[in-house]
Amino acid sequence: MTTIVLVRKNNDVVVAGDGQVSMGNTVIKSTAKKVRRIEKRDVVAGFAGSTADALTLFERLESKLEKHAGNLSRSAVELAKDWRTDKYLRRLEALMAVADKEKSFIISGTGDVLEPEGDVIGIGSGGNYALAAAKVLMDTDMSAEDVAKKAIKVASDICVFTNNNLNIEKV
Repeated sequence: MTTIVLVRKNNDVVVAGDGQVSMGNTVIKSTAKKVRRIEKRDVVAGFAGSTADALTLFERLESKLEKHAGNLSRSAVELAKDWRTDKYLRRLEALMAVADKEKSFIISGTGDVLEPEGDVIGIGSGGNYALAAAKVLMDTDMSAEDVAKKAIKVASDICVFTNNNLNIEKV
């Protein structure tokens, strides 16, 4: 369980995630890094779900981006196809929020590649709380990073599977 929020505002793209790893009702780690950056391609991704599954998917996304010359749309669709049809990948349980300077997507194991309306994405156990908070904060003078930070803070106050140890990556 986790909370990831992606905010696109004023030409900035920020992905923020909490640091809590839980096993059942027990906190195992409070400083996990669930947000990663693919430096060569200016792509950021946040993961909700099983840690090992998320890392596997991140590596796959990175290889798809290399194969498709950094085209995030094509890479996301190809990853979702593999995820849905590959015997090994099909068992992975995670969601991904990914973005570059132009586009943002949610990628799921059911083969969905969603480009949500608006400039905010929230995934994970506290995703809806963070999404609601960020949507309200988008109408303020706050920066994309400040909106993301505050949204995770709101989620961490409500969701027991979310803490306020933030990891943030920007494009």
